[in-house]
Amino acid sequence: MKSQDTSFEGGPMDGRVLPVLLGMTGHPPKTYRIPVPDAAGGPPTVLVYRRVPLGHSRRLGLQQGWKYQYDPKGAASGRLKWPWSKPEAPTPGAKGDDTEG
Repeated sequence: MKSQDTSFEGGPMDGRVLPVLLGMTGHPPKTYRIPVPDAAGGPPTVLVYRRVPLGHSRRLGLQQGWKYQYDPKGAASGRLKWPWSKPEAPTPGAKGDDTEG
């Protein structure tokens, strides 16, 4: 398997470079999850990083590579987003939710 040294930006991994396995397309995964064990023996905390473009070349605007940016919310995006998919249901009591009257 091929791997690529990829930089991490933000969060606890800020400034570190780790080898990340590449997929069949030659790109690293869109999200990178790092489980951090709990000192008290509880469930591990999972750090979530999202793949973003590293930069673009001046002349042709070609993408130079990838880096990972910290996602503090760590929202799960395991669901495929097809054009015919229904949007996620809003949470009850959310701001702008007019359920009365």
